Amino acid sequence: MEKELDIDQWKRKEHFHFFRKFEEPFFGVTVKIDCTKAYYRVKESDRSFFLYYLYQSLRAANTVEEFRYRIKGDKVVVHDQVNASATINRPNGTFGFSYMDFYKDHHQFDKMAKQEIQRVSESTGLFPAVTSESVIHYSALPWIDFSSLSHARSYSSEDSSPKISFGKLTETKTKKIMSVSVHVHHALMDGHQVGMFIEKFQEFMNE
Repeated sequence: MEKELDIDQWKRKEHFHFFRKFEEPFFGVTVKIDCTKAYYRVKESDRSFFLYYLYQSLRAANTVEEFRYRIKGDKVVVHDQVNASATINRPNGTFGFSYMDFYKDHHQFDKMAKQEIQRVSESTGLFPAVTSESVIHYSALPWIDFSSLSHARSYSSEDSSPKISFGKLTETKTKKIMSVSVHVHHALMDGHQVGMFIEKFQEFMNE
């Protein structure tokens, strides 16, 4: 479900119209997330670490209203919930885009996400069976401990979905750290909202 945002009454009305005119309206940051507690908790329960941090990231994104905003023509709509469109690597070295609904129950999320991963892994197509604007575009680069990241984008297409990428899990003497890149549309939010997401994501990873 979605509802239209009243732009005229929005405190960011001027910001929206200003940044929407940009050829490149997205901005991004890369941060380090402490995954120590999450990693050992997942390994003790024999779960997928990828699905665990994907779930916690999606959970965090849904708590920040602006991560549920999308540009639709001349309007801004607010979705009740955002889901995941994550790249899934295949054994032959290619990948496909997936669609994963967000469930508050992480066991249900794991169950349905594993089915989607299997479907994409066994297919040859690029695009998911379900397409929607109410997604966050996710990708994982578990081979690279990146310090910054950019995205391939088509400037002619209307795209306002956030893009979140996860890097290689690295280890110090006491901690396990992962780089996370967050790119968002500046017409819809600012650094404050990105900071709220990062803070909430770290909080959930520390549970």
